[in-house]
Amino acid sequence: NTPLMVAAWRGEAAVVEALLAHGVRLDAVNGDGNNALWLACVNGDPALIRRLAGAGVPIDHANLTGATVLMYAASASKPEVVKTLLELGANPALKTQDDFSALDMAASIECLQLLRRAA
Repeated sequence: NTPLMVAAWRGEAAVVEALLAHGVRLDAVNGDGNNALWLACVNGDPALIRRLAGAGVPIDHANLTGATVLMYAASASKPEVVKTLLELGANPALKTQDDFSALDMAASIECLQLLRRAA
């Protein structure tokens, strides 16, 4: 994981800001193919998610299995993150290498309802 990924995962907004100010790579991925936005979604802070997406971290980036951050959030039952990602324009129609969409992966009724409205 890059320093930006670690800061995003820990929810350290000031560190994220400092790293962005220094011009760190926004398209960097870890060994699983996940980017800093993925780790921000693990943390779950909508403001941090918005900041990274606004800075240019790709919102529809697919990891090594073809999963996007929206798919992760749906499968982890994180409705606030799903809502934030949809508001930022995440594509709910994308599918993994196994042909699953975020809607297919929804692990809670809240996520399912958000994704149905977006479809």
